[in-house]
Amino acid sequence: MADRAFQVARLPGFNTIAIMVFVMLYLPIGLLVLFSFNAGPSVAIWEGFSLQWYPKAWGNEQVRDATIRSLIIASSAALISTTLATMAALGTTRRKRSPGQTMIYVMINQPLMVPEIVTAVALLIFFASIKVATGYQGLGYLIAAHSAFCIPFAYLPIRARLEGMDLTLETAAADLYATPWQTFRHVTLPLLMPGIIAGMMLAFITSLDDVVISLFVKSAGQETLPTYMLGQIRRNITVEVNAISTLLLGLTVIMLTVFFLLTRKQD
Repeated sequence: MADRAFQVARLPGFNTIAIMVFVMLYLPIGLLVLFSFNAGPSVAIWEGFSLQWYPKAWGNEQVRDATIRSLIIASSAALISTTLATMAALGTTRRKRSPGQTMIYVMINQPLMVPEIVTAVALLIFFASIKVATGYQGLGYLIAAHSAFCIPFAYLPIRARLEGMDLTLETAAADLYATPWQTFRHVTLPLLMPGIIAGMMLAFITSLDDVVISLFVKSAGQETLPTYMLGQIRRNITVEVNAISTLLLGLTVIMLTVFFLLTRKQD
């Protein structure tokens, strides 16, 4: 009788280890969500169910300002990074392989390979010199920094979509005397749109959740929601922070679910 093929799931203790990993990953998140509904101010002692912390969090002017600022930065960064990532993906897939193409791919994905703290320090030095020269202290620096950091997150799903697309329709459009722009607008772009939307959502979530780059680049009075929460935790952990974290978690889960639905392989 032939031996059965090797399967990791059949190893002794596999199920126990898998369960322990999931418990360690999701139990803290579950407790965070649970205590966001705590009736009392404690983050460790359950005092009953209540929704009071959600309206209190939104009633906090600092929370509202930080939330609006974070949404503006994340939306702008997602739009800019996705536009640049789309052009980069087209430039690296719709051409014949050439010397240096691998280096181009590495440079585009550099923020994923370099520790975020290194990128943050580099951006701090770069933007500090511009601030001194121009005197401008606005949100443009945060938007530019987040856009640069989010490009590879938008690039990967867009490139994957392009590589999985059949070139037949584009070739047929060219055979019918369509210009390159007409082919892109009427054929490539509609087929690529799921990848673009997925890349934009991934860039939006990455920007919305970012702490390190925001801390290094922001000017005074430019707190984003993650940096505001970090500052609150350093002073005193409150259930209000739990409520904000739960809302961010819910938004992230929704966005990633849509991302999965858009990028999963169709039959």
